[in-house]
Amino acid sequence: MFRLKESTHVATPLDYRSVAIVPPIVCNHLDDVAEVHVAGQYRISVRFHDGTSGIVDLTQLLHSPDAGVFAELLDPSVFAAAEVYLGAVTWPGGIDLAPDTMYAALRANREWILK
Repeated sequence: MFRLKESTHVATPLDYRSVAIVPPIVCNHLDDVAEVHVAGQYRISVRFHDGTSGIVDLTQLLHSPDAGVFAELLDPSVFAAAEVYLGAVTWPGGIDLAPDTMYAALRANREWILK
């Protein structure tokens, strides 16, 4: 039997499925980000699951008139909130970097400068 949840949402069978049926998402592919650390002003140090690592420099992008949503990262406290979520580097507000593009750039040069 299903009960009404808060507000007007009506419970469905999917609301009651067991966690054992739906396993957690594990992002440990070679090109998924494993670690991220702030490495200076507008720079992050990134390591992937295969050991590939390097520096991503966002300085030029953040100061560009085309920065768009990335302009929010000019705030040092927002930039410092970088974390790994589902194999990608993310920040509050849904800002993220494409891990596959970052991986290719860091494998080739160990540094990725976004413009």
